[in-house]
Amino acid sequence: MPGEVRRVVSLVPSLTESVAVTAPGVLVGATDWCVHPADLDVVRVGGTKNPDVERIRLLRPDVVLANEEENRAADLDALRAAGIAVWVTVIRDLGEALVSLRRMLTEVCGRPHPPWLAEAERAWNRPATRARCTAVVPIWRRPWMVLGRDTFAGDVLARLGVDNLFAGHSERYPKVALSDLRAARPDLVVLPDEPYRFTGEDGPECFPGLDVALVSGRHLTWYGPSLAEAPAILARALREPVRQS
Repeated sequence: MPGEVRRVVSLVPSLTESVAVTAPGVLVGATDWCVHPADLDVVRVGGTKNPDVERIRLLRPDVVLANEEENRAADLDALRAAGIAVWVTVIRDLGEALVSLRRMLTEVCGRPHPPWLAEAERAWNRPATRARCTAVVPIWRRPWMVLGRDTFAGDVLARLGVDNLFAGHSERYPKVALSDLRAARPDLVVLPDEPYRFTGEDGPECFPGLDVALVSGRHLTWYGPSLAEAPAILARALREPVRQS
């Protein structure tokens, strides 16, 4: 990345939080979905799937941070066509996330290795303490969709002793009928509160006779400062499932 990076626009909520915590004065723009930190005060540039390219251009960023899964290739191409440098992360597992964050913050933003990232690396080096179990992990309903192959969240769960029954599926986020989810006979159903907001009243009732764990979607799917506390928070939620009658 040529020159010193002083102005950054982020199109990914977890990357926004990572930069805001590490180098708050550098971040000048973020999406409407970037809600952490809670006091984030930067120009809003639209959504992750429909960023306002002209507004971003007017912010004169040294670099725009993006992710190949969360952002559309056409939008990133439009930013490049406007003469804007774009740094795109590609993350399929926890190891890639930790390396990508370190490179983004040290090589792109020119900051020292942040303490929160060092703590996250230490936290995830500790071995899982629970016996292994199988799970299905819905991320949407109407239609039902689940974690499939090669997902960051699936790797996070695997490191906590939870094996995704659809990890061998040909798709990363397959649509699976509810009857097939039940027929998979998982030890556990894991319901995060994002992207679909599963709650105690919306989701668990669909899995009678099964243990259901409601977990924080941010701690399951975000690669940023929340990684430092994620192992403890997720492990606690996974230890306290509710049996559906």
